[in-house]
Amino acid sequence: MMINAEFVRDQRTRRGWTQQQLAEVADLSLRTVQRIENQGVASNESVSALSAVLEVSREALLIRSPSPTPKRAAAERRLVWLTALAAAAGAGVGTVVTLLVVGV
Repeated sequence: MMINAEFVRDQRTRRGWTQQQLAEVADLSLRTVQRIENQGVASNESVSALSAVLEVSREALLIRSPSPTPKRAAAERRLVWLTALAAAAGAGVGTVVTLLVVGV
């Protein structure tokens, strides 16, 4: 899961804890805490442990994927339409070429 590493680091330093202390309190390995703070990646269990220890909701720790903007959604719809149009045109051209080659 993608986790807000900056938020975790901030919560830890506000309490005056080292990474080792956070690891011990959360019953995680030091390497896990380091990975979370450096890479922003955590397992479901690690998120639960950090949530409990830091006394914040799981949602506060997780990075939410941004919702598509109206402009992006319109671009995606156009792309789907153009892909379908290209497939239909390709099928039509293929049919004509086949008929010409076969000599019908």
